[in-house]
Amino acid sequence: MGMGVDIRNRIAKRAAREIKDGMIVNLGIGIPSLVPNHLSHDVHVMFHAENGVLGMGKSPEKGLEDPSLCNAGGFPVTIVPGASYFDSATAFGMIRSGYLDLTILGGLEVSEKGDLANWIVPGKRIPGIGGAMELAKKAKKVIVLMNHCNKKGEPKILKTCTLPLTAKECVSIIITDMAVIEVTDHGLLLKEVMSPFTTEEVVLNTDAPLQVSKDLGTVN
Repeated sequence: MGMGVDIRNRIAKRAAREIKDGMIVNLGIGIPSLVPNHLSHDVHVMFHAENGVLGMGKSPEKGLEDPSLCNAGGFPVTIVPGASYFDSATAFGMIRSGYLDLTILGGLEVSEKGDLANWIVPGKRIPGIGGAMELAKKAKKVIVLMNHCNKKGEPKILKTCTLPLTAKECVSIIITDMAVIEVTDHGLLLKEVMSPFTTEEVVLNTDAPLQVSKDLGTVN
């Protein structure tokens, strides 16, 4: 059961609401890379990439790509006024020094404590953990965007992660195709349900206890 473009964009659109004016934000590959397309015009942010850009803009129009300007995933980008370039060591220095207000990452599994596994499925060849561990641990806030269930229909939000961890107790908010869930000191709190799903369906497809917010909202 793959995820359609519309669903991916719905998740990205909801995530864009978490970005406030003036933030420095790092976006992971996958669904997070769609977030800038859903920002409101009055929100000005500086998007940061590990390969050494601060101030990325929208994707360039076809034929206007700059071959030397790309994001960490290698895709062409534009820049906004005030943007700057630097080497990867400086890019990671910014992350490790705590200058990132927010990072939005993809996820394979998230535990009820906010542990994140997003870098390897044992037995599959992958390029490595990359900057995910620093981003997950050092950004002031971490939001994970992912499918609520995996391709087998099994929950990806678990009491305990089964895959190798990227970082422990780092996730603040999980946004899926079914729900918006906050990680609190007292466990997971269901804040919003994505229509057409019901609260019961979200609880049924989550392998960790879910408290339901008194102000439960719906995302249309």
